[in-house]
Amino acid sequence: MPNWGGGAKCGACEKTVYHAEEIQCNGRSFHKSCFLCMACRKALDSTTVAAHESEIYCKTCYGRKYGPKGVGFGQGAGCLSTDTGDHLGLNLQQEGSPKPPRPSTPTNASKFAKKMVDVDKCPRCGKSVYAAEKIMGGGKPWHKTCFRCAICGKSLESTNVTDKDGELYCKVCYAKNFGPKGIGFGGLTQVEKKE
Repeated sequence: MPNWGGGAKCGACEKTVYHAEEIQCNGRSFHKSCFLCMACRKALDSTTVAAHESEIYCKTCYGRKYGPKGVGFGQGAGCLSTDTGDHLGLNLQQEGSPKPPRPSTPTNASKFAKKMVDVDKCPRCGKSVYAAEKIMGGGKPWHKTCFRCAICGKSLESTNVTDKDGELYCKVCYAKNFGPKGIGFGGLTQVEKKE
């Protein structure tokens, strides 16, 4: 049946959409007032819309419904999403998968974080090295205070550090203890006479 004098049908309300009020998404036309998330009913625009087949969602609801699930897939940096989407009418549980059990007692956040994050250990003191205090040397993480020469105790930098067998040395101590020996190498100043 021909569409005389009108525009396309709205993907949400099925009424005619005239050119002045038309928004196109995924090959379908919508009224500006009908261009809403199907779950939370938030107004959408070209930067916030996420289409799935004939449905349109805001990016948050789309992620909740069709995005990856599990630990590490929260809705922000470093969070665990426990949102089930029930308040939005989203059924996020997969067929046949049981609901995750809720802990009966509150967990200690610091103990949980220690289990989830593998923290490097300083080779000198054996304690945990966190990102704010980490200096890399010899392929290992060190505390700033432990990043010293093993012989003289001088504080080291990237320009004067050398490593041997997992230990750090300043260039002077390294040369004295592990460098070449003989005339011209700073080890001997005189030639011993052979008798």
